[in-house]
Amino acid sequence: MKLFNTFFMGGFECADHINRSANRINLLQETQHDIRVETDYEALVVIGIRTVREGICWSTVESTAGKFDFSEVHNRMLAAEKYGIQQIWDLIHFGYPDDIYPTHPHFCDRFTNLCAAFALFYKQHSEQELYVIPVNEISFLSWHSGDVRGTVPFAVNNGWDIKYHLCKAAILGIKMLREVDPECVVLLVEPLVKIHPDYSSDEDHLFEINEHQFQAMDIITGRMCPELGGSEDCADILGFNYYWNCQWEEQGETLAWPDYTNERTPLSDLLQNAYNRYGKPIFLSETGHFGSGRVEWITEIVEQCLIARENGVDLNGICIYPVTDRPDWDNLESYSNCGMWDLDENKNRIPHGEYINTVTHAHHKFKNKKTVFDYVYNLFL
Repeated sequence: MKLFNTFFMGGFECADHINRSANRINLLQETQHDIRVETDYEALVVIGIRTVREGICWSTVESTAGKFDFSEVHNRMLAAEKYGIQQIWDLIHFGYPDDIYPTHPHFCDRFTNLCAAFALFYKQHSEQELYVIPVNEISFLSWHSGDVRGTVPFAVNNGWDIKYHLCKAAILGIKMLREVDPECVVLLVEPLVKIHPDYSSDEDHLFEINEHQFQAMDIITGRMCPELGGSEDCADILGFNYYWNCQWEEQGETLAWPDYTNERTPLSDLLQNAYNRYGKPIFLSETGHFGSGRVEWITEIVEQCLIARENGVDLNGICIYPVTDRPDWDNLESYSNCGMWDLDENKNRIPHGEYINTVTHAHHKFKNKKTVFDYVYNLFL
């Protein structure tokens, strides 16, 4: 069964958290995707991409507690309808309203109210099936906010506590989404990493810390912390985010890429492991690189994803993230040159021709490639 409009997808940066300098950022606005959405969607359609990842920016839609304003979100919904775009919506992409944080006593109630309000609004204003990611990258967000003071609550040694409370909110939010819209498609998205041994590594400890990346999905699917009420039906599709710095040695040294010495574990193996663990449809929910390495990176990713599909992984898509370049969270003057379109000083979109062409050509490889899942599905048509 086809889950997404197109195998390749485009992701738009929508982080809206408070950064290390205690300043609220909104990368949706910084990149002007909020006001250039039609131009952005038209450009994607031209190269054959009709599925995107978006975020509602909770801090903006609920700037006053209990009052929701989805007008800007609605503009993007209308643009999607005009251009035939399928949208996947993040409800939390690292940011919350000013007055709450994951361990706040009212956080879960506020989040479930958001889920109810958004699902109802979506039902009333769109004929598309609702695809939603309740909380993007719980594992990363809990570390970033609970261990290294990257965002609220700017804590250290509290990563597990933040993770537990974000999972609790996600489970309650998913149940509310299902209550309002039983047909809602729920996606969980987490980083896909590999921690390698170094001179001091203990095998059992290494296995344990590699398991940490799966804790959030395990909790939400009911495999850990059953008191929170997670279950397998809390997730329909699983997404995994993968970048060059997702593999490192236990003491923190990132493994070099390009990998001329073959030290890194192939992405196809990591995808196989994740798929075997959960047995649910998966997709590569974020991937990309910066500067001159963009083309080489996506070429390698495509090769690895083709191998994974050949090996029986039910892999349903690759999301290029971000589609347009973005600034650094902690320095909005610094851009990464990481998009299919870079941005000039006026936020005009400057196409990276070789990157776009590489993605376009790769798209045909997956469109024309049948897997064991296609043949089995066709037997029942």
